[in-house]
Amino acid sequence: RIAPLWPLDSFVAVNPFLGFTGQSFAETCATLRRVAGIDVLMPREFYRRELGLTAAEAPPDAPPIGPPAVATVAEVLDALAGGDKQASRTAFMIDEISKWCAGYFDAGQAAWPAPFRGLPPYAAWRAAMRHDRNAEAMGIKGFRRLIASLPGDPVAAIGEVVAALDIPPAATADYLFRALLDIGGWAGHARYLGWPGEPAGAASEALVQLLAIRVAWGYALFCQRTDSAFQTAWRAALARPTGADTGLAAGLALHGAYESRFQRHLAAQLARPAHARPAARPALQAAFCIDVRSEIFRRALETACPGAETFGFAGFFGFAFEYVRLGEARGAAQCPVLLQPEAVICESGTTEAARTRTVKRQAARAWQAFKQSAAACFTFVEGAGLLFAGKLARDSFRLDVSALEAEGAPLLDQVQLQGRQTGLAPARRVDLAEAALRGMSLTGPFARLVLLAGHGSTSANNPFAAGLDCGACGGHTGEANARVAASVLNEPAVRVRLRARGLLIPEDTVFVAALHDTTTDDVRLFDTAHIPASHAPDLAQLRQCLAQAAVLARQSRAPLLGVPPGAATKAVRARSRDWAQTRPEWGLAGNAAFIAAPRTVTRGLDLQGRAFLHSYDWRADTDFRVLELIMTAPMVVASWINLQYFAASTNNQAFGSGNKVLHNVAGRIGVLEGNAGDLRPGLPWQSVHDGSRLIHEPIRLNVVLAAPEAAIEAVLARHDPVRNLADNHWLHLFALPGGGQALRRYHAPGHWETLT
Repeated sequence: RIAPLWPLDSFVAVNPFLGFTGQSFAETCATLRRVAGIDVLMPREFYRRELGLTAAEAPPDAPPIGPPAVATVAEVLDALAGGDKQASRTAFMIDEISKWCAGYFDAGQAAWPAPFRGLPPYAAWRAAMRHDRNAEAMGIKGFRRLIASLPGDPVAAIGEVVAALDIPPAATADYLFRALLDIGGWAGHARYLGWPGEPAGAASEALVQLLAIRVAWGYALFCQRTDSAFQTAWRAALARPTGADTGLAAGLALHGAYESRFQRHLAAQLARPAHARPAARPALQAAFCIDVRSEIFRRALETACPGAETFGFAGFFGFAFEYVRLGEARGAAQCPVLLQPEAVICESGTTEAARTRTVKRQAARAWQAFKQSAAACFTFVEGAGLLFAGKLARDSFRLDVSALEAEGAPLLDQVQLQGRQTGLAPARRVDLAEAALRGMSLTGPFARLVLLAGHGSTSANNPFAAGLDCGACGGHTGEANARVAASVLNEPAVRVRLRARGLLIPEDTVFVAALHDTTTDDVRLFDTAHIPASHAPDLAQLRQCLAQAAVLARQSRAPLLGVPPGAATKAVRARSRDWAQTRPEWGLAGNAAFIAAPRTVTRGLDLQGRAFLHSYDWRADTDFRVLELIMTAPMVVASWINLQYFAASTNNQAFGSGNKVLHNVAGRIGVLEGNAGDLRPGLPWQSVHDGSRLIHEPIRLNVVLAAPEAAIEAVLARHDPVRNLADNHWLHLFALPGGGQALRRYHAPGHWETLT
């Protein structure tokens, strides 16, 4: 039930309801209200306003959500204290656990490592508590002795505490989940630590250890009170009734009506006959990530260059690898978090360049360590502060020119890197090239230039910067993936073998890698020195089209950013450099649809940057393997993104990270809101709200697949996690028959209905 939380440097969207997809959306709403008092829906007033209902048609919430059916010891103690925040045992417990976690899990922020980091979390915490008198100073008597008396095995300790608290067997799972929710941010990080090697259904080792710490704290609080008032209150809490939630059904009905408004509008847009694909060779072809921000730029490019043909595909272009930058021994995974890198790709460069890069990084680390050291904290500021006047002025007046970094070209050659084989084998290159082309339905005719555009974002002083980069690239920019893909597709040997597989790429077709900056809409081309001189006019036309498209895209985004369309270029570039800007761009706010269809279905439609667009032609997918790949990978990732934005909008306190202005980075892992409390998961409020209204509409993802209903059902039958998303209403699934016919809504196997 605990969703993983990725660190800030690779922050990716995660479905916060990941552990609940085996049950329905409605059942999960009921579970969270019952167990933790968490509401997943919007207030009744929101629906009344959005749907134009009267007070009689949508009355206020009645009754309001009562106390959770599952209580914690700290919660009962807080209730007995009359809600006195100064005496809150819950807040004190969370602060103490969070402080310890920040030190133990620290990823390089602290100058000195926390003690006992060589031990597993629970053992390290027990060892540290032998010396920590903070709890006893706050009136928790015998805390150190009690913790030392618990079993050393975390599972045994959990069992002993559950028995001592007299938790009924039927309520044990809910109690443990409820306890973890108090430290849900750190619990999410612990789940992440076990994610790469976590077998299906298994619990993360670190998460179990953290659970033991949390319940041990609760037990220590429980042992403080033997008086009748507490005992009576605790027994009453264990026996809280779990009656029917009378307000939930009406809330779900209103939310369904709210979502249907968007569905009807989308259906009306898609009901028109599809455009015919030009028979002639396209003037230009460009493949972008399916990211909703690409929809705006693709539409702008097709306007600026009517002869262009655009495609949508996952931003890593099917090349999943660990990318090692020049001068480093380890890299980062350039692929969706649902996948594992299958190869190691190294950045190329001269020995001198590698040495220079290494020296710069070592100097930067040493300088950072000096600035953070205890000896320099005052003398550094007092003695060197004036030296930074120029930099402060440049930052304050946004005079620096920043751009997404590009350093050299990735290597594909087989080399040794600390005993690890790197590069891609020749046969594997052909497989990946074929999969990429067929996966985006780019099988011919081919233009003379084919652009492969990854994407990234530019912002300053932004802990969540990775969340604005490419989710398909593991929270990194897609530059490396685009360059590797273009390099492979340009190899003559690869093309010869692709020809044998029925993919005929003309000799004069050249693939060009690029990076789309979603903050500024600038597009940077890579490796253009390798483009033949014969293609110079094509390259010049490409640059001109991209520049014109960038202007149109900025003008389209300008109103939502609150800047004049005529000054959009200057304004968006200034936002990308402004270290006081809480919202450099809107990211994926507004996402509401995932459409897998030929571009002829959506070309010319203004989808307002709200749709993930994946190119797909089922007529060329004879065995429906491409459909299966789309439904099991990018569709699932899009659902994760959608549900993260959904939850951050409906209940940011429970599922988001609060006010970005108050954030403090903890251990380079995540953020605290203020100077204490739990690690905050999810998106900041500024990512979904402009200060006066919600920008992201909390709508579950509407998936539209231009494929036969039987083929869609066959994929669902083979993949339980995907079927759960559809059958349990975590998304809305539609088939698009084409030819101007209406959408067909999926309800259950064999049960589809026409959406009128």
